[in-house]
Amino acid sequence: MKIRSAVPADADDIYRLLSGFVTSYRPQRDVFDRVTFPRVLDAAVNGGAEFLVAEQDARVVGYVLALRMPTLFAGGAVLEVLELTVDAPLRGRGTGAALIRAVQARAREAHDVEVTVPTRRAARFYRGLGFLETASYLKWATS
Repeated sequence: MKIRSAVPADADDIYRLLSGFVTSYRPQRDVFDRVTFPRVLDAAVNGGAEFLVAEQDARVVGYVLALRMPTLFAGGAVLEVLELTVDAPLRGRGTGAALIRAVQARAREAHDVEVTVPTRRAARFYRGLGFLETASYLKWATS
């Protein structure tokens, strides 16, 4: 397995993984292709995000998306993991952990203050990787 930065040619595999990952939203392929995927790739190229894929046998089998946010309270940037998913048959075999370790390494290289992750479903997984519970996560939807 290889961990690398996402590239435009990964769109089909990432959309497939995304479609199986989301629970609160329904992805729309045209919006993904025209708006969200290009924006995320651009943010990653410009240092505002880490967008990594796990590749096995020339196929993307997982991805992680983390956004870098400058903060005042932390005295530097915080890297927040927003999406992590792995093909269902490969879950539990270390692919997700490898993606998170790669994000942590990128955070160290970028001198980010911390890596955070809002989650309900995967808290046990992240605790196993050394994450500590520190806050509740609230949201307000615009529509």
